[in-house]
Amino acid sequence: MSVCGTSVNSNIITYATIWGCGSPITDSRDNKTYSTVLIGTQCWMAQNLNVGTRINGSVNQTDNSNLEKYCYDDLESNCDIYGGLYQWNEAMQYVTTEGTKGICLTGWHLPMDAEWTTLTTFLGGVSVARGKMKEVGTTHWASPNTGATNSSGVTAFAGGDRDYNGYFTNLTGHAYFWSSMQYNASDAWYRGLYHGDETLDRSNYTKINGWSARCLKD
Repeated sequence: MSVCGTSVNSNIITYATIWGCGSPITDSRDNKTYSTVLIGTQCWMAQNLNVGTRINGSVNQTDNSNLEKYCYDDLESNCDIYGGLYQWNEAMQYVTTEGTKGICLTGWHLPMDAEWTTLTTFLGGVSVARGKMKEVGTTHWASPNTGATNSSGVTAFAGGDRDYNGYFTNLTGHAYFWSSMQYNASDAWYRGLYHGDETLDRSNYTKINGWSARCLKD
């Protein structure tokens, strides 16, 4: 029988652990643990996703049985710090349904464009949201890390990107995060953060670029 959230059987009482946003989550696929943060009514991962097998930046990620990631300069140690970089199709796991789970953990999904907007609106709008999302200091951001307060708890790192030519650029300078909304067959919407100002960029760009991923709780 169940008593106030406990399970009683043969005089053994087991207390169920109730997870709440703000507590860490563990990815059962590789046992990596991520911080989480509650912002308004949304529960966000407070670290960049780092799942998959590293492949070289010179090749495209493909629709196969393996989750694939890029690590800046082809160094796994950079994934350990900044998370993996993913082409949009890989991040979406080769579907185009907005809000899909994609490469996220079970119970989480790639944020929809409107969900990114909900976040930035809660933080006071695009003119100030970037500063509230960026980690303070110049450990993971180039100087000047303009306006950075991390008052949101998002703790964004400037993980750079793998560009459409297969080159790695902008480590500590830029952070790009995919949304799960495509603009057209070749481009998708993203949010961009930069070290030199605090305005959050919303635009679309080629799905071939390898960018960071944050997951949002269902």
